[in-house]
Amino acid sequence: MNVVNFEHKAMARAQRSSGFTLIELLVVLVILTLLAGLVGPKVLDQLGGAKSKTARIQISEIEQSLDLFKLDVGRYPNDAEGLRALAERPATAQGWNGPYLKKGLPSDPWGAAYLYKNPGRNGGPDVFSLGSDAKPGGDGENADVFN
Repeated sequence: MNVVNFEHKAMARAQRSSGFTLIELLVVLVILTLLAGLVGPKVLDQLGGAKSKTARIQISEIEQSLDLFKLDVGRYPNDAEGLRALAERPATAQGWNGPYLKKGLPSDPWGAAYLYKNPGRNGGPDVFSLGSDAKPGGDGENADVFN
């Protein structure tokens, strides 16, 4: 009889201890919420920085294509020809041997066209993006990205 009573008590204890209490679940939810609050903004900052880095890489590729254009034609495209001269032959470009961008002219990571100015700030051509706000100037992801 002792063995049966012991087995009955062990089964009752096992049934009571299976599962989580409401308090335990609430504690876990609070911990997860705190972690998401600490880690979430840092992850979003990294994603934003990735767009600026992507813009710098694309601008660098466009800049290399401009150098190839100059080698073939003897000059950089003028403002009227713009970056389109890297994908389509301008009427005034003798010696054009393009297209110089294999996949065509890319858009910046925010979906806008890259801008071109020749001569630029330092005498050479400028290739740039106005950032996420599409306005000159700005900070962080709104900052302009230049070559």
